[in-house]
Amino acid sequence: MTTDWIAEAQRLARGRGFDQLSCPPEGQGSSPAPLSEAEIREAEAELGITFPDQYREYLLRQSAGGTVNRLRRTAAGWGWCGDTTTNYALLTSAFPDPDSYRAYEEELDAREPLKENFPDHDTYQEAWKQWDAEYEVFQERRTSGAVFIQENGCGFSTLLIVTGPHRGTMWFDGRATCDRILPLNLGGQPVSFGDWLGRSSMDLLSR
Repeated sequence: MTTDWIAEAQRLARGRGFDQLSCPPEGQGSSPAPLSEAEIREAEAELGITFPDQYREYLLRQSAGGTVNRLRRTAAGWGWCGDTTTNYALLTSAFPDPDSYRAYEEELDAREPLKENFPDHDTYQEAWKQWDAEYEVFQERRTSGAVFIQENGCGFSTLLIVTGPHRGTMWFDGRATCDRILPLNLGGQPVSFGDWLGRSSMDLLSR
């Protein structure tokens, strides 16, 4: 059966963008308080995930915000204020290792419709729209199981992986310039949430 990529892209788009307008502004100079065990369990149940241990301890012992996007319950439910990129519809899907989709990405690039291969403009436009939507779905699925935990400016973000084999590790979304999502690294080892706190993501990139 042929996939309607436009419909799939529209479906996934609805999973993005926690309503940051529903997050009341923080008080001047205030720091978000830690969450209770009951609140964390409620958030996990609603989001369909279990937070990595170090992030869970951070929420319990230190803060629901601070240097990271704040986890908060609002009228829209539980979500990370200031974050409109995490796809909540894909949080329960395993974060994919970049090696797992490299061949598909190359094949998808090679399939980009060329105008000269189509008999008329309308047929070309329809083919290109489907291909473009498939590419959009592919890009969205590259961050399945990941929370955009910190915005780093210029289109860059730091990711906390919450689902799959890489759960609990930190990655850097550098697609704005290099089209790559890179693991953070400390002494040759994957960086955990606790390792990352207080450090610069740029200093922990694998070289």
